[in-house]
Amino acid sequence: MTTFINLKDTPKMLHSSDAMQARLAQLNEPHIAPLTGLLKSLRKEKGEGYHIPNFDPWDGGVDAEVLFLLEAPGAKARDSGFISRNNPDETAKNMFELNQEAGISRKQSILWNAVPWYIGSEKKIRPARADDVAEGLDALSSLVKLLPKLKVIALVGKKSQLAESHIRAMNPDVLVYCCPHPSPLFVNRRPENREILLNAFRSIKNQLEGVV
Repeated sequence: MTTFINLKDTPKMLHSSDAMQARLAQLNEPHIAPLTGLLKSLRKEKGEGYHIPNFDPWDGGVDAEVLFLLEAPGAKARDSGFISRNNPDETAKNMFELNQEAGISRKQSILWNAVPWYIGSEKKIRPARADDVAEGLDALSSLVKLLPKLKVIALVGKKSQLAESHIRAMNPDVLVYCCPHPSPLFVNRRPENREILLNAFRSIKNQLEGVV
């Protein structure tokens, strides 16, 4: 496996072009290559008008036990080219810190979105709609088939939770958790909101460890 010994795993590190290039160089490593292949097929199917960021090769890839399904890629994910907890925005930073504090190793997990492509203008994402989520369901089904160790799907935010019935029908053996979206608007609104998210992530960690 390729290693980049000078790159420390920190929030917002994908503001650096060196960090982005390092991730790009890892997209064909064995644990992530099937997911890279899925995205190549999806991009070909949808066409040039769809900006679909990569999975982060620093995550668990096909070995992931938990899928964090967020809503849709933001502008920073579009710009970095990755769905990553290292993107240079506050939501990604919150995901990084909450997973770390809950004790969920990133090699146990993977991040994706109910709407896999960027929606919005050059300057601003628009809110995801039910039809956007419906359009992404086939891709989600294809993804789950590539995750043989999957134990938990965490639906992060109300828009991703629109896919809940589909997910439960698709794989009834996988536990489904619903939790709020870790946006700064939610996390910073009231001090107790961060604790709500952290408790949800700790419950997921306990499930992965067989503690109920």
